Parts: sequence; C-alpha cells; structure tokens
Amino acid sequence: MVSPETDSKNIKLCLKRNLLNNSEFFGHSSERNQIEGLIERTIKFGESNSALIIGPRSSGKTTLINEIIDNLQRKKSLEKDSILVRLNGLIHTDDKLSLKGITYQMQLENVVDGKVFGTFAENLSFLLACLRTGDKRSSKSVIFILEEFDLFCFHHNQTLLYNLFDVSQSAQAPICVLGVTCRLDVIELLEKRVKSRFSHRQFFLLPDNSLDSALKRIQNYLTVRQKPDCKISSSAQNKWNASVKALLGDKKVVNVIQRLIDIDVSERALKIFLFNIVCKMKEVGLSVNMFQNQLSEFETDEVVLTLQDLTVLELCLLISMKHHYEIYEGQSMNFEMVFARYMKFVKTNSNLLSVPKSVVMKAWEHLEYLQLISMVSGGQTKTQKEYRFFNLLVMPSQINEAVKKTQDLPTEVVQWAISSYT
Repeated sequence: MVSPETDSKNIKLCLKRNLLNNSEFFGHSSERNQIEGLIERTIKFGESNSALIIGPRSSGKTTLINEIIDNLQRKKSLEKDSILVRLNGLIHTDDKLSLKGITYQMQLENVVDGKVFGTFAENLSFLLACLRTGDKRSSKSVIFILEEFDLFCFHHNQTLLYNLFDVSQSAQAPICVLGVTCRLDVIELLEKRVKSRFSHRQFFLLPDNSLDSALKRIQNYLTVRQKPDCKISSSAQNKWNASVKALLGDKKVVNVIQRLIDIDVSERALKIFLFNIVCKMKEVGLSVNMFQNQLSEFETDEVVLTLQDLTVLELCLLISMKHHYEIYEGQSMNFEMVFARYMKFVKTNSNLLSVPKSVVMKAWEHLEYLQLISMVSGGQTKTQKEYRFFNLLVMPSQINEAVKKTQDLPTEVVQWAISSYT
C-alpha cells in the first residue's frame, strides 16, 4: 500500500515530468495532417516535396515536426524506408558545414573511405550523385529538416538550397525538404533561381490565444497518469485529477490564465508558469493563491527592478528624459538638454541634489552602460559627448512604477516624476 507521503512525492514528480517531457502538440490538426501526409508520400511513393513551416517563436513548429516524426517512427516506415537529416542555421553557418552534416547523418563518409571531406565542390558533387542514384523503387527517401531556414538564405549564392530544391524536382531522388522559420518574409530572401524551384507550399502556425485552449493544455499538464516509474494509488490519482478540474473551473483561476495569455501566449511561458507552481507545492493540492502569487511574479518587470537599484541622481536624469520625451513626442535629446532640465528642478525644489556637472556626466554614462539610454546612430563620433543625441529606452510608465516602488526616495523627486510636464 502506498503511503500519503509517497503519493504526494510521486504526484509532484509526475507533474514535473509532464511539463518537462511532454512534447504533445495542441491544435493545428489540419496543418499537422497535411505535413504528415507530405512526408508519408515521400516515403511510400517516392514523391518529392518541399515546404516551409512559418510561425513566431515558441508557436510549436519544431514540436509539431517532432510529433510527426515520432508518429512515423512508431509505424516503422520512417526508419525502414527513409533517412532523416536535420540541419540548423545557427550551427551549420555555411554550405560546407551543411554538407558535412548531411554526409555524416546519411553515413556517406564511409562509402569513399573518408575522402568525402575534401573541397566544397567534391562534397557537393558526391552528395548530388548519391541523391540521384537509383530510382523511386530502389532508393531510400531522404527527409531534410532545416531549422532556422532563413539563415540558410544568407549562405553564399544559396548553393545548398538551390541544389536541394532542384533535386526535389527530380524524378529519381525522392526527398522532402522542410524549412522551419519565424520570418514571414522568408520567400523574399530566396534568390530568383531558388524561388523558381521551390514548391511555394507554406504552413503558417499562429499561436492559439483562446482561453479554452489554454485551460485544456493546463489540464493536460496537471493531470496525473499512472507510469511504471511513478506509481500512485488510484484513490490519490482520482482525488488529484478531480481537484485540478475543480480548480480550473474557479473564476479567479480563469482570470489568472486569461491575464497570462494576454502577456505571453507561447507554450514555453505556460510551462514555466506551471512548473514554478508545482515546484512551490509543499503538499498535495493546488490553490487559487498559488496561481495568483505566481502571476504577480510573472508580471514583475525586470527593467523596473533595474531602475529601483539606480542612485537618486541617475533616476532624476531618467525623469528629466521622461519629461522631454513626453513634451517633444519622443524626440532624441543630448546631455545638455537633460542637464538643463535637471538643474531647473534642483534650483526650484531641492539644493540637496545639486552636484558638479562632471558627476552628472558619470551618472549619464552609467545609464548608457546599463542600456537604459542609447546613442542615436550615425555621424556622432566626432561630436563632443555632451552634444551627442540619445534615445530613451525605458517606457515612462516603467519610470513611474520604479519611483513608486523605490524606498527612501526624496518626496520632491516623487512629486516631480508624477507631475505634469516641467
């Protein structure tokens, strides 16, 4: 018999594994079926294809492909009748590295006793010869997955893309080229000759920001299932799953989830949010307060935390820039403009904050070092540093919030920050 303490420990372990190892893709069933059908036709019938999967970061593009690949591997068709080649634009930064990656994954280097790693031309001719060998019935199909596809567009002459798309139009070499990218304008990056050989088949994966979808995904992550390495008593399992269902029906929790997806709709953010809650769970059971407290931490602005650590002088300079930004509708400003506005405040309100101009310049340089302000690009290197124009990289609302949260700040500074333009 499993003790309650063991159940509690195993439930927490099971939930962590759900969040860390769960690769299930939610939604976009139409796109998933079409992409899987595309790969299956290449494997079974030797039909060459090419396509792009486009969507913002964390929209599930790679998760979708991995789920399709896993599904095909369970059918035994992928390993038996095809070769899977994965490339990443962040790793394979030029065509030579890409070709080495392809020949290694296709296990072609042994065919020529290691001589395949010669010149780029030798690599390319050898690869194309291997892809074109045989026919639909005798040769294995090759599935190419190009992560960060847009980076391959910046390779010299786009030679690799040109040849892959060119081979995909050949009747002798059954290959499927799938590009994964977050750039919506990726087609415009292709050269004319490459574009003419691409099928122009595109799948757009936009994140589902509906509340119902988020609640279903959360319930899936927080549902406990029996696993060989994580045994939980049936009564504890049923009690837990019922409590999760009841909790997700609570209006306060629903409001928290709605706020969360308003901030960040990505699956990654949702998993991190839930994982932090599970890690803080000391005993079996989740509460509304746990969700609300985690949301408060999630909403914490790191920029505001940085502003709270500034000196009073540095914060005053940012307030000066904030007022300038609001008066002149976002125009750039130089040190002299900000210093003049700061000195006007000092003379009017507080002589205690009067400091030498050189000290104020040091504070200004520290703000630049912290990347809270940035110099306007273009032809200012010969200009005296007092007259170089800068942009404010902090939102006025962030400055106001930091002023409210900073302890022991002079009352004059607080009133100046929230006052109308001066």
